Amino acid sequence: MNNQTIVQRDLAVLWHPCSQMKDHDARASAADALPLIPIKSGQGVWLEDFDGNRYLDAISSWWVNLFGHANPIINQALRDQLDTLEHVILGGFTHEAALTLAEKLVEITPPGLDKCFYADNGSSAVEIALKMSFHYWRNRGQTQKTKFITLENSYHGETLGALAVGNVALYKETYAPLLMDVITVAGPDCYYREDGESWEAYSIRRFAVMEQALAEHAGDVCAVIIEPLVQCAGSMRMYHPVYLKLLREACDKYQVHLIADEIAVGFGRTGTLFACEQAAISPDFICLSKGLTGGYLPLSAVLTSNQVYQAFYDDYQNLTAFLHSHSYTGNALGCRAALATLGIFEQQNVIANNRYLAGLMTKAVARFKEHPNVAEVRQTGMIVAIELVKNKHTREAYPWQQRRGLAVYRYALSRGVLLRPLGNVIYFMPPYVINEQEIQLMADVAWQGIQLAVQD
Repeated sequence: MNNQTIVQRDLAVLWHPCSQMKDHDARASAADALPLIPIKSGQGVWLEDFDGNRYLDAISSWWVNLFGHANPIINQALRDQLDTLEHVILGGFTHEAALTLAEKLVEITPPGLDKCFYADNGSSAVEIALKMSFHYWRNRGQTQKTKFITLENSYHGETLGALAVGNVALYKETYAPLLMDVITVAGPDCYYREDGESWEAYSIRRFAVMEQALAEHAGDVCAVIIEPLVQCAGSMRMYHPVYLKLLREACDKYQVHLIADEIAVGFGRTGTLFACEQAAISPDFICLSKGLTGGYLPLSAVLTSNQVYQAFYDDYQNLTAFLHSHSYTGNALGCRAALATLGIFEQQNVIANNRYLAGLMTKAVARFKEHPNVAEVRQTGMIVAIELVKNKHTREAYPWQQRRGLAVYRYALSRGVLLRPLGNVIYFMPPYVINEQEIQLMADVAWQGIQLAVQD
């Protein structure tokens, strides 16, 4: 078995996510050619293909892998669970793994999040939070509340409800006729701050737009949904925690729910276990997935308050129950993987070590700031983004059709590093088991790839 054999079999039957499949065709133009990489195995931060080539997983396999591939602790937990229970319906039944994980999530999430509802993936978690918020107000007799407020450049998933409350045109525009109307507010993206303006000052200034929207629409709005601190799919744009603090205060003032989508930023990515901690706030709903199982199995959770829960707690005949379900809700294997992942956080000093690793990443990318085609190097915890532009001084972007980021991606693969840029934004979001030498390799390869991508 070799790479070529696997690729030929794959292209005959598989349709890959978030991909223009023609890019993988041997007949694709040189500018668009995108190699399909068959992976045979993984160990730690490394992936290996069928020809023996290794790739440093600098993006945690779409941001899910926290503690490395084939982690022995998570592996053993799954072996143990397999011998006991693989899955059981959660409607009318329960089991130890789902119960223990719910107890643990209630314990470690911000105060006031007292009930846990499971689903399969991040988009589904967002759908649940949207529906719960809407249904809460309906059960409370405020049926005029049907709208949601979201930020420009936001991303919350690709099912129709999640897509509607997102604002990345690449994903949303095609399906616009299918989507509910939302109120989109200009965001606190600190890429646009004035020269000399701090992240904090800019985030405070930009909150005025949200305050105005809430004042005008509060009577019709169920919730504001937000990605705390980092808009990940929106080119890894970042802002200051003060925005979250102001938003929590305003949502309380105008009686609107706050939904925190921590699917990508939760579980230590931003320097704290949850990004909301940096603003010392508790949302009304928190959506979790991705790193929840350490990158092993699909699982998500929505946590909310007892106040929300009580709005659905009634006699059956009143039809106030939250009738939402997924076949694999609370899957025992997924829950056991999540418990093993959270156990690593408890047994090892992960957050402190992440801060050390984040410092190493800061040093490794320091030289990028002076590159003539880098507009900004930004970082929040274990997330670093490098924004390529045609003109550093005016921040004129490269035309998206030129696919400069793709050139970096291809070069990095040839050097044994998996980078998957967001357009012309090169980013690092590695597993937490990466070491100093691997961080330096990641940065060196990205530097060389950028040199190649802008050399016209």
